[in-house]
Amino acid sequence: MKKIALFAPLVLALAAPLSAQTAVTVVQAGRLLDRPGQPPRGPSTIIIKDGRISEILPGLVAGPAGARIINLSDKFVLPGLIDSHVHLDSDAGGDAALLEGITSSDAATAYRTLGNAQKTLMAGFTTVRNLGDGTGATLALRDFVAAGKILAPRIVDAGRSISTTSGHMDGTLSLGEDLHSAINQENLCDGVESCRHAIRMQIRRGVDVIKIATTGGVNSRIGAGLGRQIFDDEVKALVDTAHLYKKKIAVHAHGQDGINAALAAGADSIEHGTMLDEESIKLFKKAGAYYVPTLSTVNGYLERLKANPNAYPPDVLAKVQWRISVTGKSLEKAYPAGVKIAFGTDAGVSKHGRNADEFELLVKHGMSPMAAIQAATVNAADLLGVSNETGSLEAGKAADIIAVAGDPLADVTVLKSVRFVMKGGVVAKNEQ
Repeated sequence: MKKIALFAPLVLALAAPLSAQTAVTVVQAGRLLDRPGQPPRGPSTIIIKDGRISEILPGLVAGPAGARIINLSDKFVLPGLIDSHVHLDSDAGGDAALLEGITSSDAATAYRTLGNAQKTLMAGFTTVRNLGDGTGATLALRDFVAAGKILAPRIVDAGRSISTTSGHMDGTLSLGEDLHSAINQENLCDGVESCRHAIRMQIRRGVDVIKIATTGGVNSRIGAGLGRQIFDDEVKALVDTAHLYKKKIAVHAHGQDGINAALAAGADSIEHGTMLDEESIKLFKKAGAYYVPTLSTVNGYLERLKANPNAYPPDVLAKVQWRISVTGKSLEKAYPAGVKIAFGTDAGVSKHGRNADEFELLVKHGMSPMAAIQAATVNAADLLGVSNETGSLEAGKAADIIAVAGDPLADVTVLKSVRFVMKGGVVAKNEQ
C-alpha cells in the first residue's frame, strides 16, 4: 500500500487533465432512453448544470443563453453503462497471468489499471464494480476519480477477494513452496473467527463492497474442481461480518452447492453462477439477490486459445472448455423465472474496452435488448448502491450520458460502437 501511495502522483500525471466544465451544457438527443425499461422518448434536450442533469425537455431546444450545445440529434442517447464485474488491474490469462502476477511491479500495475479504466470509459461504461485487486491500485484510482482529478469510470471497489486456503483466491497455487512466504495471504480464511478477520482487513482498507469465493474457479490452478470449498459456518461468518459493516457481498460461485450456500447465507449477488438449479432460483427470488452471469469470459478464453493452444495448463484447460460448453444455460433458467440480472463481464478475463460484447450474449441466451440494457443501467446501479447518482437520466443525477448511431433496442450490438461519452458532465469522447 505504501508503494501505491507514493506512486499515485505519477498515475495522475499520466492521465489527461479534465476539461473545464461549462456552467450550462445542453445535449440535444434524436431519441432518448432516459429510464431503461420505459419506452424511449423522441427528440429531447438534456440541460446540465455543474455536471448534473437539471431538467429534460421535449424537443430540440437551445437552452439558456450562452449554454454549450452538443448536437446529438442524429443519435440514440441513453445513460452511461455500468459493468458490475471487472478486474481493471489485469489483462492476462493462463500462464501469462501467472507470470504477470510474479513479475509485475506495483507501479506497472497502477499504469495498467489506469489504462484499462480509460479503455472502459471510451466503451461507454461510466461506472464499474472492481472485484479483486491485491495491490491497492484500483482503490487509489477510485479516490482520484471521485476527487475529479482523473477522468475514468466511477469505481466501486472490493479490494482483495477472499477465499479459504487452497481456494480460488489463494495466490500460492502452483507456485513453489519457497515462494509462498512472499505472497500476501491476508485474504485467506479458515474457520469462523479467521473469516471475520479477513473481512475486517478489507474494511480497514476502505473498500466499498466485499468479494468472496465459495467454490473453485475456472482459472484456479488446483485439481479440486468447481464445487463448494467452504463450510456453512464460514460462509455465514463472511456474509454476516460484511453486512455488519453495511457492505454488500459479491460471491464468486460456479457449482450449485456453493451458489446455494451463499444465497442461503444472504449473499447480495452471485458472480458467474454457472450451474444454477431449481433450488438456486428459489433462493435468488427469496433473497432478492442479483445474478451477474459474466458470459463474456468465454470470449477471452476462445481468443487466447486461438492465439496459443497451450495458453492454459491441462487442469485449467479442462475447466475452460467446460465453461465454454455450458455458458448461458443458467441465464436461460434464471431470467424467465424472474431472477434479477445485473450486467457484468469479468473484464480482465475478457478484453477491457470490449465490455459491450456481453450484450450480444445476454440477448443470445434469452434476454430482450431492453432487458439487457436495464441490466447494465438501472439494475446494476441498484446492485452497486449508486441509483441516486447514475443508472438513469433524471434531474439531480450525474450527467453520465452515451450515444450510439443506431437503435440498440432493435440491434443491441450497436452498443459496441459508442460514439459519444460524457461522465459527470465532462465529455470523454465525441465522434460524429
